This record gives sequence, structure tokens and C-alpha cells, in this order.
Amino acid sequence: MQEVGKIWMNGKLVPFKDAKVHVLTHALHYSTSIFEGIRCYNTSKSSAIFRLPEHVDRLFKSAKLYSMKMQFSKKEISDAIIKTVIASGLKECYIRPLVYYGYGTMGLTPTQNKVDVSIACWEWKMGESKAGKFSGAKCKVSSWIKIDSRSQPMQAKAASNYANAALARMEALDNGYDEAIMLNNQGKIAEGSAENIFIVKDGIIQTPPLSAGGLEGITRDSVIQVIEQNGGFVIERDLERDDLYSADEIFMTGTAAEVKSVTQIDKVKIGSGKMGKITQALQKSFSDVTLGKDERFLSWLTFV
Repeated sequence: MQEVGKIWMNGKLVPFKDAKVHVLTHALHYSTSIFEGIRCYNTSKSSAIFRLPEHVDRLFKSAKLYSMKMQFSKKEISDAIIKTVIASGLKECYIRPLVYYGYGTMGLTPTQNKVDVSIACWEWKMGESKAGKFSGAKCKVSSWIKIDSRSQPMQAKAASNYANAALARMEALDNGYDEAIMLNNQGKIAEGSAENIFIVKDGIIQTPPLSAGGLEGITRDSVIQVIEQNGGFVIERDLERDDLYSADEIFMTGTAAEVKSVTQIDKVKIGSGKMGKITQALQKSFSDVTLGKDERFLSWLTFV
């Protein structure tokens, strides 16, 4: 990672190399942290942060679900995100606000510890999403079951949720795939390791309901709204593993992934084995939205 600009920590911008935490920070031991992933795009007008208010709202919702008493308001966090992006000097970047129980008392109960906040941003590189943007990603149905809301709040974007997802991702990569698809404890499709999932069958776009265990993705919501504004619709229903194998197209959505195509699951070729027309069109439509080319969605951009 290239160290550019500064990192915002508890109200102050500090040099990248000085953004440190104590080894006895509670979150390091017990996964008591929540976070967001936000994108800033280089539009023809200026750099613009995508759906900043919605991301900040979700950050505060996650904090509430983990009994975290935020020392900053939503406006202060939003302003700090903008300030950090400006300090980076990057026209396009990935932004990571992180809220965590810090150093103080050790033991399982975190609430005596201060809630710390940091905001970092770095140059965005396509990385693991590259296959889904061009040739189509190859996915493996994971042997790891998606944890559910009986264990912990799934609508919190919490670090602890991603330990489960990381196991699935590593298993997929170790077996020669690009990504994992996770089932819930009823055997229904939940989501990818870090993306929501959609299928297309006979021209109808379908996606699992949030009750299946997936995160309430902001990109998921964005894509659904784009589809509806373009005259289409999305059906939310429980999806079986069979639905994946028999789909004409499959795509995934997420802040990092944006809209990425899936052309193989396990050993089964999806549709023609190439990116489908609906997925390709959605990639273009979503790109137009994030770059400010679609005036219907300009309110989603916070220009820096």
C-alpha cells in the first residue's frame, strides 16, 4: 500500500506511519469494531464521494448495534471523511472509516473502553474484482456456512462478520476460484464473501432477501434503484443452489466490486460462460452513475 496523505484519528490528521494503536486495543483481541467501505470517484466535475450520507448512516447504525457511544456526530464524521480525502491528494480512492473499542480495560466486556474512530483512504486498484469486470469471476460454493442474526447482528458491518467471510474467500482461492458464495444455515443463498448476489433467468433479475443473511449493501440498493429507474424490476426471493447453476447470468455488487460478472460456479458454466448482456449494461449504467454522467442520480455524489 502506498502511504499518501494522512489518516484521521479521533479528530486529528496524523502522518500515515504514525497512525498506530496499542497492542492491547480491545478490538484486536475481541473483534469489537465496525467499519465502512466508501468510494471516491474522479468525475468530470471533480472528485466525488459516492453515497456518503448513506454510508455514514450505516456506520452509526452498526455502532448502535454494538453499544458503541460515538464521540463524534454524523456531520463531524462526514466532514472528516471529506477532509481526509482532500489531504490524500488522490482524485480517486477507497475510504475506510473504522470505529473500535480501544485500549483501556482488558477482558471480554468492552464498554468501559473509549470508542476510537479512524478514517484512512488509499489509491484504489481493481485487484480481486478484475476477473468479474472483464472475463467473469469463477466462484465456489463455500463449505463454510454464513453466520446469521441469531449469533450476531448481521446488519452491522462488523469486523467479526468478516472472519467468517475471510475463511470462505481463502477456501475459494486455495481451490483455484476467484470468489466464494455462502449459503445460510437453511441451505439458501446468502451472498458472496463480500458482495451481494443477483441472478438473471429468462430476463428476470432476482436476488436473495436480506433475511437470507446478506448485508444491506449500499451498492445493492443503488443497482436496484438504477434498474427500476430504467424501467425494470428486481424480485427478492430465497434462492437455492440450483438457481445459481441454471441461471442465464449472475452478477455481484459491492463497494469494491461495483458490478461484477460471474461466469462459473463450482464446475458449472453459467449461461454462455461469458458476461451476459444485462450484466454488461448494468456495469455501464452504474459507472455512469458513479462518474456523474447520469443526472438522475447526481444527489448520490458529494463533490469534494
